Amino acid sequence: MEASTVLTRATVRRLRQGPAAPEAMARKEPDRLPRRQRRPGRRIKEDQEAAAVFREVVSFTPDPLPVRYYDKDTTEPISFYFSSLEELLAWTPHMEDGFNVALEPLGCRQPPLSSRRPRTLLCHDMMGGYLEDRFIQGSAVQNPYSFYHWQYIDIFVYFSHHTVTIPPVGWTNAAHRHGVCVLGTFITEWNDGARLCEAFLAGEERSYQAVADRLVQIAQFFHFDGWLINIENPLSLAAVRNTPLFLRYLTTQLHRQVPGSLVLWYDSVLQSGSLKWQDELNEHNRVFFDSCDGFFTNYNWREEHLERMLGQAGERLADVYVGVDVFARGNVVGGRFDTDKSLELIRKHGFSAALFAPGWVYECLEKADFFQNQDKFWSLLQRFLPTHSICSLPFITSFCLGMGTRRVCYGQEQAVGPWYHPSAQETQPLFGEHKLPGDSGGWVKMHCCLADAWHGGSSLLLQGVIPPEVSNVAVRLFSLQVPVPPRIFLSLVYKLEGPSDVGVALELTTGDAGGCHIGSISVLNGELLGRSQEAGI
Repeated sequence: MEASTVLTRATVRRLRQGPAAPEAMARKEPDRLPRRQRRPGRRIKEDQEAAAVFREVVSFTPDPLPVRYYDKDTTEPISFYFSSLEELLAWTPHMEDGFNVALEPLGCRQPPLSSRRPRTLLCHDMMGGYLEDRFIQGSAVQNPYSFYHWQYIDIFVYFSHHTVTIPPVGWTNAAHRHGVCVLGTFITEWNDGARLCEAFLAGEERSYQAVADRLVQIAQFFHFDGWLINIENPLSLAAVRNTPLFLRYLTTQLHRQVPGSLVLWYDSVLQSGSLKWQDELNEHNRVFFDSCDGFFTNYNWREEHLERMLGQAGERLADVYVGVDVFARGNVVGGRFDTDKSLELIRKHGFSAALFAPGWVYECLEKADFFQNQDKFWSLLQRFLPTHSICSLPFITSFCLGMGTRRVCYGQEQAVGPWYHPSAQETQPLFGEHKLPGDSGGWVKMHCCLADAWHGGSSLLLQGVIPPEVSNVAVRLFSLQVPVPPRIFLSLVYKLEGPSDVGVALELTTGDAGGCHIGSISVLNGELLGRSQEAGI
């Protein structure tokens, strides 16, 4: 992007009078007035006539904006990737890189990721990646993809087919706010991928260590939490011999520089160097599993694959992430709205799950029904997805999705128009449908509400059918695991649409004591408070 700038600089100089021409010298000078009698205006006129204006045109072309860092159409800062090994190795921190550094630290959570509990990984692959989410300062797109079921996942992988996929900073900020770690992707494919691998894996150790060091530096600098390594091309014998060493070195260095980080390996090449997806962890690919933090299987598995893996994984069952293609491509157990069939088998055998491309609900179904389909998809999986708890205070959220049709600041509308800014997403609740006990047929659902917001672009909508005989309904919003302080201050902003005799209040319930409730929660009506303030009370 180039632009020429022209500056006009005016320079005023006095012309010095040289010696007079001979004919002028011979000419009789007219009588002159005495100096004290000369008119002031005449002197000014003489000065003006004796001056000349020179105009100097200065033209320059500013350095173009680095294409990697700025959108060519809008010049706005964007997240970026590397397409080659040369780009990766040439990278050093640049002034413009500051835009891409995540500001939200990885939130505390319980249980920690290091526990042996089976985990849930979401691998986000959508239409090549780096869509509207690439705009670091947000965009005005209508109907973007939004993910908000963070309490049900543990790891978020941003996937694309570029050699080095650095997660857009908006995703990292949103995930970290929910205690979810974020991984980028290092991928090689086809003939170009084979040549790339030969270049850094088949030689001396300093070659693969240089690549690993740069991957560590990138994760550390941009504040995300590790890498999915996906080698989907055959390797020479020399290259495949060095691959476990590369993985081990990368994992060790990353753990040293980025606490809580992960390196995962995708089920692809074998220890012989052949490219042959196994759909399981076995003796042909176990060497890669032993060299890093986890193994992400291919998608065409059956229950017998899971049974065989029990012996291979040993005590590391939770480090095996069984892949589920939500698009249901190939010979799979379940996908789309039948993804729960795959999850049921995976959890039956105690493995972690890797959900690939759950953005299917956005890509393939009607955009107008996105939120309805998104909620349906995750509600079907809910019983197989253990949640994690918030474990730090203070805690505050407006339930903003990081998008909306207008911007609101504490109840006051600031602007009207669509906007999308993942970094602005606030902590999301445990979305779900709650059926009331008994045969009343009552229910309560939680939804995102873009039509009305208190702060940001959206709020949380609770709607349902509550029979007259039911006097009290509790809906679980969050799971917290925090020491209870002597006093707790709770503030709730809500709006009623419906029967005026319905009351809303917050309730804290201890999970380890059955019916033990923390009572004496005072409720101050916002409308009455406003009247009191207007009256000067």
